[in-house]
Amino acid sequence: MPSHATGAAVLIVLGILTAFGPMSMDMYLPALPELVDFFRTTPSKAQLTLSAFTIAFGAGQLVYGPVSDRMGRRNVLLVGIAIYAVASVLCVFADTINELILVRFFQAIGGAAGIVLSRAIIRDLFDRLEGARALSLMLLIPSLAALIAPFVGGYLLKFFADWRLIFWVLSAFGIVAFILGILKLPETHPPEKRIKSSIRKIMRDYVTVLCHRRAAGYMICGGLSFATMFAQLSGTPFIYIDLFGVAPEDFGILFGLNILAIMVGSYLNSRLVIRFGVRRMLAVGTTIALLGGIGLAASAAYGGFGLLGIVIPIIVFMMPHNMVNANATVGAMEYFPHLAGTASAMLGFIRFGTGALVGALVGYFHDGTALPMSYIIAGCVIGSAAAFWFLTGELSEKSAKPV
Repeated sequence: MPSHATGAAVLIVLGILTAFGPMSMDMYLPALPELVDFFRTTPSKAQLTLSAFTIAFGAGQLVYGPVSDRMGRRNVLLVGIAIYAVASVLCVFADTINELILVRFFQAIGGAAGIVLSRAIIRDLFDRLEGARALSLMLLIPSLAALIAPFVGGYLLKFFADWRLIFWVLSAFGIVAFILGILKLPETHPPEKRIKSSIRKIMRDYVTVLCHRRAAGYMICGGLSFATMFAQLSGTPFIYIDLFGVAPEDFGILFGLNILAIMVGSYLNSRLVIRFGVRRMLAVGTTIALLGGIGLAASAAYGGFGLLGIVIPIIVFMMPHNMVNANATVGAMEYFPHLAGTASAMLGFIRFGTGALVGALVGYFHDGTALPMSYIIAGCVIGSAAAFWFLTGELSEKSAKPV
């Protein structure tokens, strides 16, 4: 386990690297309606720039995880960051919506290294409960990035009226992350712990992870919870801006309320998980999300509460977002101490794959109302709670055994 000072420095760097996702998705959310006009396309096609990123962000993790188990974390991570920075520049020069979708795919392939290897590094350095606490603290940084990013995107559009500037900012962020990785990030998976692998062994390892019932339960629980984020990412720009007439530069205020709620949940989890344990905090988190998601569907169906009837339930189900995901991550990865990269990759693939599917569904069923997004979110929180209660089993904090 690292010293307090070293551990804090590593967590800060890992938090910044984990921010690739929220920075790359949230900063350009206010630009989604503008992309429709600029490329003369449809809202569902514009949302594919988000779904393509999400799919690649999940699929890329399947590569980085086992590769890092064999070759170490640091150099693999730096390669991914470099790919991200280059692809961010290429987004600027996209001439069609299809080109932007393609380059966003490669941008996500690079950025996937940050999140999957950050989780693996946490597993390298910390035990179960300390790992849950460390993840909660680390996730405060990407939550802060998600809070700031829509404001930055909205005001860039307001003052410069050019969505391309958003990707220049993202490329600069990638360069800064690369420099921090070189200067501050140690190698946490030394040669003596690395494993030799082949395509066949990698596939066997993935099957091992997927076929572990309790680990799979934690992954599904976290995956469906994570997907609610992408449902509201895909739906709220059009609901807030087009349906309720919110100005693009003010979109970040409403979005920021969600992120502040997430940060509160992360902080509470970091303080309480050591005392109450992973499963109890997951029980609390999934229950709060369930109430918020069902409340959102009911409010959207009634339709009499206006904008607040959408905003408030979203804040409720988003508050335990990191509470659920941090504890579900630790719960799933506890069983695979020697396959931390592989387990982290599968965890990320399930989360972002589910998120991409859910985000695409919101776009596909978009009808100018809040109903499709609300019903899909309600289904996700119900599934997340069901996976926790029926698949993870009555496992006490002391009885978890790796396989």
